[in-house]
Amino acid sequence: MLPEKDGPSGMGGGGQGRVGPAEHPSVTLFREYLRLKTVHPEPDYDSALRFLDRMALELGLPMKKVEMCPGRTVAIMTWTGTNPALKSVLLNSHTDVVPVFQESWKYDAFAAIKDAEGNIYGRGAQDMKSVTIQYIEAIRTLKAEGRKLARTVHLMFVPDEEVGGHKGMEMFVKHPEFQALNIGFALDEGLANPGESFTVFYGERCPWWITVRCPGSPGHGSRFVENTAAEKLRNVINSFLDFREKEKKRLNTSECLTLGDVTTINMTMVKGGVAYNVIPAEMDVSFDMRIPPTVNLQEFEYQIQRWCKEAGEGITYEFAQKHENQDVTSTADSDPWWNTFSTTCKTMNMSLQKEIFPAATDSRFIRAVGLPAIGFSPMNHTPILLHDHNEFLNEQIFLRGIQVYQELVPALASVPPLPGES
Repeated sequence: MLPEKDGPSGMGGGGQGRVGPAEHPSVTLFREYLRLKTVHPEPDYDSALRFLDRMALELGLPMKKVEMCPGRTVAIMTWTGTNPALKSVLLNSHTDVVPVFQESWKYDAFAAIKDAEGNIYGRGAQDMKSVTIQYIEAIRTLKAEGRKLARTVHLMFVPDEEVGGHKGMEMFVKHPEFQALNIGFALDEGLANPGESFTVFYGERCPWWITVRCPGSPGHGSRFVENTAAEKLRNVINSFLDFREKEKKRLNTSECLTLGDVTTINMTMVKGGVAYNVIPAEMDVSFDMRIPPTVNLQEFEYQIQRWCKEAGEGITYEFAQKHENQDVTSTADSDPWWNTFSTTCKTMNMSLQKEIFPAATDSRFIRAVGLPAIGFSPMNHTPILLHDHNEFLNEQIFLRGIQVYQELVPALASVPPLPGES
């Protein structure tokens, strides 16, 4: 049976609502949020909205809710600046988390157990409930200090980021309420970094999910039937995975490349057949592809077409997801947003490592409407465990992240008026 309380240290509130004397209130709040089961396929978004309602009340901030479709609501807290005509700063996070395989976890994935080292285990500890609470707690401290910021700051909480297509943000950026936010710069999630530096993402690879259909001659399983679907399928698989091997080798032999700089292809599903002794008339294979912004997408699709043509007659393909926006956010020193972000980090002795995000986040939809967005989670000295078993974040790393946002948010909200702003 999984433990319901904290590990051997006895640190903090392992049971529901109990708070140990040594635990920081922000850590207690983080653990409370981790216990909300906003997990797919049936995320409890109502509990998250009630929690956020309470946070907005505590912070003294108005919160607007925009229902994109039944049961899918975007919530926005707003801290109005002294000059609301200026472009605002957006702090974006998502409320949902991916499923867990509980048998592979050392603790209940929704109990927010803290062990003797101060590691807090829970689905969403890194992706990205920690960042949500860090935003909230940073704003809480700034307001308690009586700080006044020139630019308005919005805290936005989006559903369904973790499902294919990221429908929450994809829909909302087209909504009039999004335009009304008057956003100038956005912060969204990033990744942990096992080393000393902090990873910052200024762009993302385009996710393409493709299914290739291979028709062929059916027949009895005892015969050498010509032109079978399986033979074509094998040729398709070989072409895709040969390319995968080339990209893997390119990554592993270059000191300059990161995962976000190469194209990954992974075979994820194979379908076909009705019985052991029946040669199928069609077989399908599906791939997950992530393509960096340096790749010409039209030429890449031409290559897919060539692979299909070379594999045999009648082969077709269709996309379940095909994102083509390759916008990146400027990281030039002359860019006022990036300059402010990077300079503020340097004053905190933070070393930044710029990369293309290897997967996909809501930032791509923000960039697609022409807005600068940076992916950043203040988690160094932390193994990358998003979507993995035993996801955790150490409480000291978590608390340090609050301090980071206490510096970043007022700095970004104090960027002087830019050309075109009143």
